[in-house]
Amino acid sequence: MTGAMPDRIGGQKLLDFVTHSLDQDKAEDLVSIDLRGKSEVADYMVICSGRSTRQVSAMAEKLSDALKQQCGIFSRVEGKDQGDWVLIDAGDVIVHIFRPEVRDFYQLEKMWMSPEEAKAALAGKTTAS
Repeated sequence: MTGAMPDRIGGQKLLDFVTHSLDQDKAEDLVSIDLRGKSEVADYMVICSGRSTRQVSAMAEKLSDALKQQCGIFSRVEGKDQGDWVLIDAGDVIVHIFRPEVRDFYQLEKMWMSPEEAKAALAGKTTAS
């Protein structure tokens, strides 16, 4: 007999879980964006960078496994094999893990943040809420 599935978390608790996991894996320039009221897709978006395709893929795999094992969330993962840009759909939180050059090219922060938030996040690498 297997143990019971963990309670499914969402919202701010899931955001905290995701950002903590990525921080532990040495994600760089971590930014979280509050999407509540802006999109029906998710409550939060997390964007971060890894130094190499190997690190990007490893962070994505570890986060996906942790979401499944510890939170009971079976996330959808796209782009892990290439390692340039990995998208993880964890329900209430959407995660984008980029190589720095790819992140600079797409600049997702600018799409979802106000101009002031995006400028501050990109200049100071702060967390937006």
